[in-house]
Amino acid sequence: MRFEFKPSFDRSLKHLDSQRKDKIKEAVSKSIDFFETKIKPKGLGLKNLKGDYWEIRVTIKERVIFRFRGEVIEFIIAGTHDEIKKFLKRI
Repeated sequence: MRFEFKPSFDRSLKHLDSQRKDKIKEAVSKSIDFFETKIKPKGLGLKNLKGDYWEIRVTIKERVIFRFRGEVIEFIIAGTHDEIKKFLKRI
């Protein structure tokens, strides 16, 4: 399994403060570990949203969206719950 970070994901992290970035990176790291080991760490909130799109709940407000593309997991965007809702309306 391969993991890709889309340019939109990198752009979504640019405007965040370092504390929020660190929490997002930690959640992404935990999810990658889960996909590789099939052992779900405590507190990893995964939810299927729409088709191939999935959500990782980082905090109550912060989310990360990713999707499955065959053997590739694409991390697409990170943001608040409202930012994610806007993104999902556009797809």
